[in-house]
Amino acid sequence: MSPENIKEHLENGELHISGRLVDASNATLFGTCTWRDVSRDVIYKPIAGERPLWDFAEGNLASRELAAYILSELAGWHLVPTTVLRDGPFGEGMVQEWIEIDESVDLAEFYRTDDARLRSLALFDAVINNTDRKIGHLLPDHSGHVYGCDHGVTFHEEDKLRTVLWQWADQELTEKEKAQLKNLANLIQEKRFFFENLLSDAEIKALEHRIDRIYKAGVFPSPSEDWPAIPWPPF
Repeated sequence: MSPENIKEHLENGELHISGRLVDASNATLFGTCTWRDVSRDVIYKPIAGERPLWDFAEGNLASRELAAYILSELAGWHLVPTTVLRDGPFGEGMVQEWIEIDESVDLAEFYRTDDARLRSLALFDAVINNTDRKIGHLLPDHSGHVYGCDHGVTFHEEDKLRTVLWQWADQELTEKEKAQLKNLANLIQEKRFFFENLLSDAEIKALEHRIDRIYKAGVFPSPSEDWPAIPWPPF
């Protein structure tokens, strides 16, 4: 099923909640979305279940999850499972397709490799200013694709990059990566309306500035001395 069809399914289907991911800091519910007699497993994060954070505006983590998905699609990275904002059993929230991960992949070993799929995710995180890329947020599926999840604490206007993927710190961007950044910068200008209801004007401007800064530097960012480089716990 194409991302467009999955998106249509998630937007229009009936949500049935069957469980909760208890390790998540915010309410993260597991269930199914049924539409036209077809059910898909999903994750549902109601805004009402978001825990207030001192450095992020209250009640908009779900919006940042959607913004991360939209940006990944615009860039052609396809790193975020199909994500929508919609009403649900506990009010408006983020609904995202469930990814069945390949259990044969040892994440504790995989995250430390120089795998090209992780490199794309590292660049994506630098762009969205991800302040919480943990090992457990890596989702390698059975087709060999690697997704990332949990993008609620992203797009802050201040630099807050925290990640376990520092393998490429200060390494030069490839010509393909620089072309991707340049194209993404143009697309964000053209399709700014995608982000205007999800992020503040200051955050959108900061996003544009980050992309320009990374492009001009020509290298992956390095850990900051002013902010913890790795989220805790890292898994």
